[in-house]
Amino acid sequence: MRYGFDNDKYIRIQSEHIKQRIAEFQGKLYLELGGKLFDDHHASRVLPGFQPDSKLKMLSQLSSQAEIVIVISAVDIEKNKIRQDLGITYNEDVLRLRQEFQNRGFMVGSVVITHYNGQCSADDYRRRLESMGIKTYYHYTIEGYPNNVALIDSDEGFGKDDYVETTRPLVIVTAPGPGSGKMAVCLSQLYNEHKRGVNAGYAKFETFPVWNLPLKHPVNIAYEAATADLNDVNEIDPFHMEAYNKVAINYNRDVEIFPVLTAIFDGIYGKCPYKSPTDMGVNMVGFCISDDEVCKEASRQEIIRRYYTALNKMALGAMNEAEVNKIALLLKQARITTDRRATTIAARKRQEKNGTECSAIELADGTMITAGSSPLLGTCASLLLNALKHLAGIDHSIKLIPENFIEPIQKTKVQYLGGHNPRLHTDEVLVALSVLSLNDVNCRRALAMLPQLNGLQAHSTVMLSEVDQKIIKKLGIDLTCDPANKR
Repeated sequence: MRYGFDNDKYIRIQSEHIKQRIAEFQGKLYLELGGKLFDDHHASRVLPGFQPDSKLKMLSQLSSQAEIVIVISAVDIEKNKIRQDLGITYNEDVLRLRQEFQNRGFMVGSVVITHYNGQCSADDYRRRLESMGIKTYYHYTIEGYPNNVALIDSDEGFGKDDYVETTRPLVIVTAPGPGSGKMAVCLSQLYNEHKRGVNAGYAKFETFPVWNLPLKHPVNIAYEAATADLNDVNEIDPFHMEAYNKVAINYNRDVEIFPVLTAIFDGIYGKCPYKSPTDMGVNMVGFCISDDEVCKEASRQEIIRRYYTALNKMALGAMNEAEVNKIALLLKQARITTDRRATTIAARKRQEKNGTECSAIELADGTMITAGSSPLLGTCASLLLNALKHLAGIDHSIKLIPENFIEPIQKTKVQYLGGHNPRLHTDEVLVALSVLSLNDVNCRRALAMLPQLNGLQAHSTVMLSEVDQKIIKKLGIDLTCDPANKR
């Protein structure tokens, strides 16, 4: 697998740059953390070599000075928004994040529920958090935000928000996903800290879009695809162009909010320390790309994956036509089609030959493994067995799981559990392999190959069951599915 990103360089120069920014403010710094802190899988997919926990490793050296504030939108609570890479709700991810941060030595001070407008679901969630001993605050919807600066920068705007009590000089504000209101929380805190005589500053630590890459670079287009449901749009930072006559890339929400930040800083300090939204950031990712072509191709593949994900959501009944259409447009901007995904072509060719749903996976050395469904196994389960046998050097003719072992499992699924699909899923295949491995060396060899599946690409011509998708995700395989009938 080819790498296009120097992770060691990133940790080194990114930590140095953040330390410099902290030193610029002599009281308290609110650091808005965009993206994921310790499981940034999007970044690791579009920047091969980037480790999902790179930002955490870099910030860990500041853990004694820092505390975490986790933000969640009442809107996301209301609609039970799912974090797609983990398959859990934002509600649950707040608790997961809190535990993960604490396990790594960070202090988690509180949770802030933003965009609050009296939602009962938000009230229930707050009671749940407080019953667990978690300090929880409300930040309210402000009419005309972000353009009504006079209202925002007043006691009826940010002044109406709950004041979030913090005790450490570095406050890292993070969230389960984008659009949660992290920046508004930081700005509200600046306003309310000033009222209490505290000198506080603000900076933004966000990976995407990469400010010093071209607007239509595939890495930046992939970010737009990842946030298509939010309708984020990358754009040239007009404030940066005016101040420095240089092109820098930002996105619409930061550009829109910049006058608000400027007005708040003007009110607090008499002068804003930043001339552009780009100035607010501390992102050094663009300086650590070691092979631009590798990152471009990885990003093109990510755009295709995001397109399939949106199509699958719509096939399941989501009203997300605008999201699908936007990513379709981004495919055109990147000058690619789904045919660029090799596993898609391989799976469809196998299906044309077999006449049944099929799947394909591309191994690290470029070998393409395909499989079709059968009366005994679903296509994903069959693909998993074929891939493990190839990696372990086991002849394809050898049946790792005998038919007479599968049939009793099928009988239990249908006759006793009331199932309609007798085919074994991936989890059942792995359990069967585990049991047989006690006396079968080939099963042991096959199971030992599971770690080699991490990071591989796969495609299915049918939408897989939730069980199969979860197992594939746990194995670290990047899966796409045609929006065909779910099996």
